Amino acid sequence: MDTQTLIYLFVGASFALYIGIAIWSRAGSTKEFYVAGGGVNPVVNGMATAADWMSAASFISMAGLIAFLGYDASVYLMGWTGGYVLLALLLAPYLRKFGQFTVPDFIGTRYYSKAARVVAVICLIFISFTYIAGQMRGVGIVFSRFLDIPIMWGVISGMGIVFIYAVLGGMKGITYTQVAQYCVLIFAYMVPAFFLSFLITGNPIPQLGLGSQVNDGSGMYVLEKLNLVLLDLGFGEYTNGSKSMIDVFCITLALMVGTAGLPHVIVRFFTVPKASDARKSAGWALVFIALLYTTAPAVGAFARLNFVDTVNEQSYTEAPEWFTNWESNDLIAFQDKNGDGVMQYRAGNAFEGAPEFSDERGPSGERLVTNAPVSDSENEIYVDRDIMVLANPEIGNLPGWVIALVAAGGLAAALSTAAGLLLVISSSVSHDLLKSTFRPDICEKGELLAARIAATAAIVVAGYLGIYPPGWVAQVVAFAFGLAAASLFPAIFMGIFSKSMNKEGAIAGMVAGLVFTFAYIAYFKLANPAANVAENWLFGISPEGIGVVGMALNFAIAIIVAKLTAAPPPQIARLVDSIRVPRGAGGAQNH
Repeated sequence: MDTQTLIYLFVGASFALYIGIAIWSRAGSTKEFYVAGGGVNPVVNGMATAADWMSAASFISMAGLIAFLGYDASVYLMGWTGGYVLLALLLAPYLRKFGQFTVPDFIGTRYYSKAARVVAVICLIFISFTYIAGQMRGVGIVFSRFLDIPIMWGVISGMGIVFIYAVLGGMKGITYTQVAQYCVLIFAYMVPAFFLSFLITGNPIPQLGLGSQVNDGSGMYVLEKLNLVLLDLGFGEYTNGSKSMIDVFCITLALMVGTAGLPHVIVRFFTVPKASDARKSAGWALVFIALLYTTAPAVGAFARLNFVDTVNEQSYTEAPEWFTNWESNDLIAFQDKNGDGVMQYRAGNAFEGAPEFSDERGPSGERLVTNAPVSDSENEIYVDRDIMVLANPEIGNLPGWVIALVAAGGLAAALSTAAGLLLVISSSVSHDLLKSTFRPDICEKGELLAARIAATAAIVVAGYLGIYPPGWVAQVVAFAFGLAAASLFPAIFMGIFSKSMNKEGAIAGMVAGLVFTFAYIAYFKLANPAANVAENWLFGISPEGIGVVGMALNFAIAIIVAKLTAAPPPQIARLVDSIRVPRGAGGAQNH
């Protein structure tokens, strides 16, 4: 059976499984739609949380960033894994004990204010749509390459699949679908990693293979050889970073605290029966997440080695099939600057910006670009970093069924997180804006209908952002973490651990943190990308790390405003005490 047929078979079977689960677990009430009825087993919830957490950024883009950025990309590994531990230990059990459906629900009740609830919804929508743009972009890339359709139609296809099981099943359908998606994505990630580690080092365990010798007879270790190869081509050492210490610190911290403020992850802890189960499911999720995150550095290093070996100094007319496959999808490009027909991979940009392809062919048969003059560097190769994990099996000449498996895994990773985000958006609109703020008399059937309509509208917006994203998948996701760090995290943290924080302080802090962080990111990434260099950054902090400054601003303004305004009513102090009472981890005190 040929590879393309296997891809259709694997992807089709996985989609049939997801849709079947959605139909089987269709939500019949608002509680099932919002929190899956609140009775999900901790192990099952841990697996669903891992799938929700390991998005297209984790599966598709993170190893690609590691492959091309080397040491600098370690901020993603440290930030995301450390952030999950922070969330599991510091926030999740207390929020579960509070017993509400959504993050704005907690903020609105804790800060005794409809205005606080509305501000939290606005923050949540900004975060979720920024995050979901990366997921839909990942869906489009996978569909584009493996089903041979344009990225736009790939995104639209993904929208249709998510619509079926997110709108139909709600959190109940999403939870059990995500369990299946976790199994697909982790198997799809680990199998090629085992193959590549064995082929390159003779050790099938990728975590150990990264520290092993390359089995080419040179006696060099993987990272030692990679450093040498990249230096010969004009790049910096793979194991040395170029970012400043303050920027590394801020990006890592922004990712950590942003994780603890991500609404689609927090809501997963509302689906278990009691607070002690929230801790258990967090522990299981960390185990499931660690399988992929400890493998990603090896996958990135192997990918970069294989890429250099199969592309550099190769004649385009003899280019490997995988290169022309991805070239046909506008995700890799060759510009023959010196006219020798040989592909030169060197440091520097091949083009002045991302290429826009024409239908014409160059003298060697390469696709020509029309949008920009050739840059001054000797590099003739452009590659979209988001393709590296997906292309890895092809670059390594792995069997067709492995390529098909990776296609199914990439879609599972992107769709699982997209569905969780869409549910968060829809529940915030229907429950927090309609039911709790503007239409308190709405019936349960009307609220459920509103949730499904909101999810549908969110899918349409998410699809547009997926077609026109403001960056690579992992970078777009990093911005979402920065927005979460600057807006929701301080309000949640102070809501749990401070009796004196009042509604005025929380609202002022959230607005200030969100506006500052969003404006900074929008300026450097959208309005004036040419100015996005270290000397123009505030305190030398990049847009990916500016959420830390936004968070500090949020805390400072919230505390100052709280001291200048009336203290919270007495029942709020009792509410905070009830959330933090230790015996609440048992059954008697749980909601």
